[in-house]
This record gives sequence, C-alpha cells and structure tokens, in this order.
Amino acid sequence: MKRKHVGLFMMAILLGLVFMFSGCATTGDLEKLQAQVNAVSLKADQALQEAQAARAAAQSARMDSARDAERISQAATKADNAAARADAAAKMAEDNAKKTEAIFQKSMKK
Repeated sequence: MKRKHVGLFMMAILLGLVFMFSGCATTGDLEKLQAQVNAVSLKADQALQEAQAARAAAQSARMDSARDAERISQAATKADNAAARADAAAKMAEDNAKKTEAIFQKSMKK
C-alpha cells in the first residue's frame, strides 16, 4: 500500500507543478503588461491635455470672433451714420448750389 500512496503523492505533485506553470503569468509577463498599461495611461493623459488645449484655443477664438463681430458691427454703424451725414451734406450742397444759381441768374437779369 505504501507504494500506491507514493505513486499518488508523486502524481499529485506532478499535477500541481503542471498546474502552477501552465496557466500562470510570469513576472516578466506581468512587467510587460504593467509597461503596456503605463504607456496607454500616458497616451490617454497626453490626449486629455491636447483636448483641453484645443478646447481652450477654441474658446479663445470664439471670444476673439465675438469681439471682432462687435467691432465690425460698430464699424458698420459708424459707416451708415457717415453715409447718412454725407447724403445730408450732399443734399445741402445741392440745395445751396441751386440757390446760388438762382441768385446768380437773378442778378444777371438785372
């Protein structure tokens, strides 16, 4: 019976060793996996930083374009006002020219 127990004991040790080395990851495998996880984490952090920088640049551009739009609107209003004043001045000059012409014609008839 002793021989039977020794055989079973050896078989159990052999199965235990096979089980230990067959499905377990080695320290090197775990280190490689950790390095890959670190690399992916670093890339994700960089992508996040780039996204935040892009968001900040877009917001700045939006603010700049809003300021530019306001300036353009003010310039357009000024241009409209200047055009209205120019039209009024032209009408006044035309009226004055007609009055001057009429006065000149009247003085020529005498």
